[in-house]
Amino acid sequence: MIQYDDIRVKLNNRRPELAELKDALQLDRAEKEIQELEHKAAEPGFWDNMEKSQEILRRTTQLRSKVENYHKLESLADDIETMIQLAEEEEDPSMADEVKEMYETFEHDLEEQTPPALLTGEYDDHNAILTFHAGAGGTEAQDWVEMLYRMYTHWAEKHGFTYDILDYQPGDDAGIKSASIQINGLNAYGYLRSENGVHRLVRVSPFDASGRRHTSFASLEVMPEIDDTIQVDIRDEDIKMASFRSSGAGGQHINKTSSAVRLTHIPTGIVVSCQTERSQFQNRDTAMKMLKSKLFEIKQREHLDKIEDIKGEHKEIAWGSQIRSYVFMPYTLVKDTRTGYETSNVNAVMDGDLDGFIYAYLKQQDEIK
Repeated sequence: MIQYDDIRVKLNNRRPELAELKDALQLDRAEKEIQELEHKAAEPGFWDNMEKSQEILRRTTQLRSKVENYHKLESLADDIETMIQLAEEEEDPSMADEVKEMYETFEHDLEEQTPPALLTGEYDDHNAILTFHAGAGGTEAQDWVEMLYRMYTHWAEKHGFTYDILDYQPGDDAGIKSASIQINGLNAYGYLRSENGVHRLVRVSPFDASGRRHTSFASLEVMPEIDDTIQVDIRDEDIKMASFRSSGAGGQHINKTSSAVRLTHIPTGIVVSCQTERSQFQNRDTAMKMLKSKLFEIKQREHLDKIEDIKGEHKEIAWGSQIRSYVFMPYTLVKDTRTGYETSNVNAVMDGDLDGFIYAYLKQQDEIK
């Protein structure tokens, strides 16, 4: 029957993608790691270190989900093939709608599982540290930073990730001058590294009584969270520390005491700060992790041998350097300047619908390799 033949051809054409996905997901390695983690969870004293035990359980759940989702997809493809054979043997056209629906589910799930397979970077599975900075323009740019901050936290929530506020400097009248958050979840850095760069906004300003169109810029830095297993050597004499009084969003996120810490890496001029913890010691420890992550990311990106080889750089947050433009007026369009991917649904993007942009970037990078 023609309708079944069409679906069989489509299914067979996508079988190679299913095989490639299996290889890319490294299921054998994942299943081995699950066994190792389950063995650790069964050891006496597993719950003595609550933070470590929770991390092991989280990692186990993530890996098991990856393995199970693939096997479900593989089983669905086999079930579709069986249904087609059964329908053809019985010459029953009434099953066509059910088979078509099953194939559409298979196609959707295959496309949904493919992006994680593109994450082949050594640190793609790490948590991500995001740092936002307003460009020139005062309140306009600071309001744009707050919009981006909301966009990425919504993206995180949509994907079941959590986030921690590391630093938050509110704007003078509105918005955010700068902020740092850590997004926690499997492959957070792998997905969000595509967002590193300058973001441009064009809109009619809500702060301009004349209703004129304004262009604002903000930068986003994305770094992998670096744990203690990765060695980053920073000399004590290269660090300048200053403490300041915390101030934050809504009062509940930030500890408003004089325990906030700002660290400056003297050779590069790189500055990080943290104000979320209750003690200066804890804030310094978190800020040091942020600094290590930033230096490590630059070292990896520029293919340098040593931290000492990093040169301080200051890129202007302005026209000509943006990776993406968000146009609210006179028309609506969000367009990535690197991949050409675009959408007119600005509201959806600002609510965290970024997957199209992220996947387009990952596919482009995969093709370059």
